[in-house]
Amino acid sequence: MTPHERRLRGELGAHAKWGRERNRSAATAKARAAFIAKLEAEVDPEGVLPPELRASMVEHRRQEHMKRMALAASRARRRKKGGDEAVA
Repeated sequence: MTPHERRLRGELGAHAKWGRERNRSAATAKARAAFIAKLEAEVDPEGVLPPELRASMVEHRRQEHMKRMALAASRARRRKKGGDEAVA
């Protein structure tokens, strides 16, 4: 299977799943909770921080993760268009 065919196959599966899903938020709730739990374990492995501070740190780590993904996507789009990777 070529990379293009794999991508199309994945897109078909995604469209099939989300075309049947009535409650997208509920469908992704377990994954979001697991992601937050992972971040909590990273910022406070001993579980000693006050809840407010831990929540704030987790939110910053979540935003960091999202920004890193956005940056990677931007660079990938630039490479795909044949642009210069050295541009920040």
